[in-house]
Amino acid sequence: MKRYNTADLRKLQIVNLCDGSCLGYASDFEFEADCDSGRMLAIVIGGSSGFFGIGKRDDLIIPWRMIECIGEDTILVRVPPNEMAGCACPKKPPKKRAW
Repeated sequence: MKRYNTADLRKLQIVNLCDGSCLGYASDFEFEADCDSGRMLAIVIGGSSGFFGIGKRDDLIIPWRMIECIGEDTILVRVPPNEMAGCACPKKPPKKRAW
């Protein structure tokens, strides 16, 4: 089993298996508070703020149970359409920083 760190997971595009839509890229992660287990509970896809707050979308939180597969270049999830309220448009990948 391949190990991933959060920096690697942020580079993977998230695709919904229910309708084939590209949801975007992970912006944050939720972990269990217990330091001994440290399990990942969810992936967060950040919403957009829009122009002066117009067209703002909330964050989409995908629980670990909805993640089907983490592959080489995508994370496959199964999110029913009724839970997708306004979050189905693709987002640009994170910019690479030149250090």
